[in-house]
Amino acid sequence: MITPTPWKKSSFSGGGEGNDCVEVADLDSHISIRDSKAPARAVLTFPTAAFTPFIEALKETYRTR
Repeated sequence: MITPTPWKKSSFSGGGEGNDCVEVADLDSHISIRDSKAPARAVLTFPTAAFTPFIEALKETYRTR
């Protein structure tokens, strides 16, 4: 039996219906990210150990803009 992926919506979902954000799934061996407006499209997947450095790099990129 296949278990559905436990997607969680970002707390920065925006106004209205809160669909302007990403959803994250924290699984055993990886973290997956998808666009909440198009959940059937591509999913970005990282090994768990690579997710935090990815987020930190994003924060640094937007901090310097």
